Amino acid sequence: MENLYGLIGFPLSHSFSKKYFTEKFLNEGLTEHRYELFEINDINEIVGLINNHPQLVGLNVTIPHKETIIPYLDHLDKSAKIVGAVNVIKIRDNLLTGYNSDFFGFESSLLKFIGSSIENYSAIVLGTGGAAKAVIAVLMANKIPYRLISRSKGNDVLTYDELNNTSIIADSNLIINTTPLGMAPKIDSCPDIDYNQLSNKHFVFDLIYNPAETKFLEKARAKKTKVKNGLEMLELQAEKSWEIWTS
Repeated sequence: MENLYGLIGFPLSHSFSKKYFTEKFLNEGLTEHRYELFEINDINEIVGLINNHPQLVGLNVTIPHKETIIPYLDHLDKSAKIVGAVNVIKIRDNLLTGYNSDFFGFESSLLKFIGSSIENYSAIVLGTGGAAKAVIAVLMANKIPYRLISRSKGNDVLTYDELNNTSIIADSNLIINTTPLGMAPKIDSCPDIDYNQLSNKHFVFDLIYNPAETKFLEKARAKKTKVKNGLEMLELQAEKSWEIWTS
């Protein structure tokens, strides 16, 4: 019997997951396994998707459904509870369990990037959506203080205008973009921060992996910062997804 896996989200034109898992199945001779993209705009469509594909055993979840999927699940793993968002679903005996492998992927990739000596880091997190939740959880677990930035003012959340009118960027040394700004096909957009405050002391991490160098990273690199995209994080979380589905 075929084991079907897939990705839900909207839009999915940027997705790396199908190519990654299709190649994995081919290379490892897993002929009874298949990975497909399920582009759903309304999360309510998940019910019909599950019912119409009884061979489904695992799903990845991407924007904008990492949080809205939670009410449709039967159980939440500790990883999903800590983060408050789900990006992996394991389906067994008609029960759906939500996990978060973004935490593992981001933490592993971040620590490779900045090194193990994290005592002197302070971070700026651009965006407050589902992707930001895993980033925040990792920062908290590693005791890295952070400031949240969004287009809208909120409790403990600064706007971009407020950020740019302070020296917070210059005084921080880790900046993480969790927004979709600059993701293909809209590659000319980027977060509206004061790039002139960046220097060679900064580490700039963009969760986007397509394109490999976003406008955000390009502008940061021009200021001699150290930069990293989200590809390694994605590969790490993908392998963690596979571990969850097959455990």
